[in-house]
Amino acid sequence: MDDHDVVRAGLRRILERRARWEVVGEAADGGEAVAQASALNPDIVLVDFSLPVINGVEVTRQIRSRLPNVEVLVFTMHDREILMAELLKAGARGYLLKSDAVHLLEAAVESLALHRPFFTDSVSKAMVSSYLKGAGPSSIHPLTQRECGVVKLVAEGHSNKEIAAILSITLKTVETHRASAMRKLNYTSSASLIRYAVRNKLVDP
Repeated sequence: MDDHDVVRAGLRRILERRARWEVVGEAADGGEAVAQASALNPDIVLVDFSLPVINGVEVTRQIRSRLPNVEVLVFTMHDREILMAELLKAGARGYLLKSDAVHLLEAAVESLALHRPFFTDSVSKAMVSSYLKGAGPSSIHPLTQRECGVVKLVAEGHSNKEIAAILSITLKTVETHRASAMRKLNYTSSASLIRYAVRNKLVDP
């Protein structure tokens, strides 16, 4: 699932070189990705982080929640430790940088097809470094996983009503999570939440 047609076409060409592999669907945004995965129930879903409508973290979370047997392979240009931790926490079992795609994509898909995790050396080193520095997900943010998701969507410009639809929760629940996040962070405005999200790399500036 990637928002660039050229990238998706390139991935399809690489994957379809294998006789027993079939690309059953494509999506250009996060909402479509979740819908396609739910309808097609594939073995593996490739997800980029920078997707319109719903970002890759929430796409991963929703797919894994609805389809726990589907493996998610993150395929992205982003190598930030915080982002890696968030995606793994959401349920991704593989992480591949786009710069490594040509020679490692097939190996990554093969590994996940056997329900084995796949991480490149660079990603593994980054995660070990993050762990040794005490920068695991529990210490990165004082917010819960769902509160982080709501804050991300606020920072991306979504209204409470839109967030409720994206996360498949009630408007009241969105308001509760948003208020809880602001209380924990001692903020009084949405602008402060947005600055927090950008500063902590929950979204791209």
